[in-house]
Amino acid sequence: MRASRLLTILMLLQTRGRMSAPALADELEVSIRTLYRDIDQLSAAGVPVYAERGRAGGFQLLDGWRTRLTGLTAAEAQAMFLAGLPGPAAQLGLGDAMAAAQLKLLAALPADWQADARRVSSRFHLDPVGWYRQAAPTDHLPSVAEAVWGEHRLKIRYDSWRGTVEREIDPLGLVLKAGDWYLVGRVGGDPRTYRLSNILELAVLDQSFVRPADFTLADYWTASTRRFEAELKRETARVRLTPRGVTQLRNLGLASVETMPEPDGRAIVTLTIETIELAAQELLRLGAEAEVLEPPALRQRMAETAARLAALYGSMSAER
Repeated sequence: MRASRLLTILMLLQTRGRMSAPALADELEVSIRTLYRDIDQLSAAGVPVYAERGRAGGFQLLDGWRTRLTGLTAAEAQAMFLAGLPGPAAQLGLGDAMAAAQLKLLAALPADWQADARRVSSRFHLDPVGWYRQAAPTDHLPSVAEAVWGEHRLKIRYDSWRGTVEREIDPLGLVLKAGDWYLVGRVGGDPRTYRLSNILELAVLDQSFVRPADFTLADYWTASTRRFEAELKRETARVRLTPRGVTQLRNLGLASVETMPEPDGRAIVTLTIETIELAAQELLRLGAEAEVLEPPALRQRMAETAARLAALYGSMSAER
């Protein structure tokens, strides 16, 4: 464990430069005291790690010093092949580059590891798009990716829920979630999220921007999605399900808060819902396997929809 931590400290300082003690401890998930002991161990082994005091201080390697302990383990090499998603890479315009990089990596591996690396790509495949769905259009993705990489400002015409708007944004990053690409861009001083398929027009401006030093895409996305879900899912619904309905509900991926089994095999499930309309759309997919008990507004919406369906199909039977 300690040897792995020491190597991780070396890699972090070599790739990120100066890092504070709390930042290093957080990365390693150890206490500050343990980190100091590890730094002392590195120094005793001859690694030129030095500390700078003060508010902007931290630990840093001597300028120009680099470790050669950069070889991959067998598991790390396999993970590299598993992480390379051909679909998203091709959408970003990097399909050929990814294939070439994997070929180079494969050639650099020891002979007895090459078969394992090939086995990963032949036996594991990651498909981020949900069932009965197609990936959203990605017409603007290569241009957006180039602007993100080159830190060039974008001008977009965007179809938002409030209507069509025009924005000039600083593109900070791209996120692929459930088959859809999202652009994280800064407008003014605040980052916002834009669904790429909703961009109607796009122009890459001949203006650069300074990327915020404290912005981390993964941290922003995690906080943003949690905030989004918390703001939307403010209500609950109680639904009685048949055993088949319980299985179907699980397959739909709807989040349940509580499940109460009943003697006859059915179950009363408490679900988190966004709106009455969206909840009705989802629960109608369960058909007669689900009965909404609460709230009354959702039960009423389900009853109205069922009545319209009965009238529609009843009239069709009469016509025949």
